[in-house]
Amino acid sequence: MPRIRVATYNIHKGVQGVGPVRRLEIHNLGHAIEQLDADIVCLQEVRRLHRREEAYFSRWPDMPQADFLAPEGYEAVYRTNAYTRHGEHGNALLSRWPVMAHQHEDMSDHRFEQRGLLHSEIRIHGVAVHVLVVHLGLIRASRVRQVDQLRRFLEREIPADQPLIVAGDFNDWGRMVDQAFAPLGLIRPSDQRLPTFPSRIPLVQLDQIYARGLRPMAAEVPRGRIWWRMSDHLPLLADFALKD
Repeated sequence: MPRIRVATYNIHKGVQGVGPVRRLEIHNLGHAIEQLDADIVCLQEVRRLHRREEAYFSRWPDMPQADFLAPEGYEAVYRTNAYTRHGEHGNALLSRWPVMAHQHEDMSDHRFEQRGLLHSEIRIHGVAVHVLVVHLGLIRASRVRQVDQLRRFLEREIPADQPLIVAGDFNDWGRMVDQAFAPLGLIRPSDQRLPTFPSRIPLVQLDQIYARGLRPMAAEVPRGRIWWRMSDHLPLLADFALKD
């Protein structure tokens, strides 16, 4: 059965640190994402533009971050979640396989946090696979409502008989999302907790990959100095097989 490797990664807008000591990591992230060798890469906190950072860093890419990070031959899909004074940021999907369609839905629960989901339909070995990239809120009550909105979106937009992946930064280290997704047939590829945050000394797993209609095979989190220097999150990798 064909194997599908999925990665999810909050890249912290391609910059680490604050103030005059902050450093640009987007070039290192590009090399790292290529080394993951994932068929589908789900990214959060991706910038299309930011005028202040572009003026500050001499090596700021001259293209949107999603396009810059896409390995050769991959298709990049990006949609904005949040607009700020100097720019914006949102979710992105990088796919080795053809993207047939995509759409965005606003998931903002209050005016202090702008959130959204990115839905793409990908054709893998002739099979339609739906992928949702999400970034949920910091407040638990908001996350509860956003997960309910996700459920309604799935019921409305995703055929029940087609494979589905939901991945991203859920900002939740408990079982709330697991329990809400279980009745929908969405499960994680491993019962073992794989801490992804904070990247230097990971204590909790905020980043998750859920799937239905696919056979889970393995999951892992890359570790080491090169990874914790690039973002405050570590990437999560999962392998699935298309079912017969």
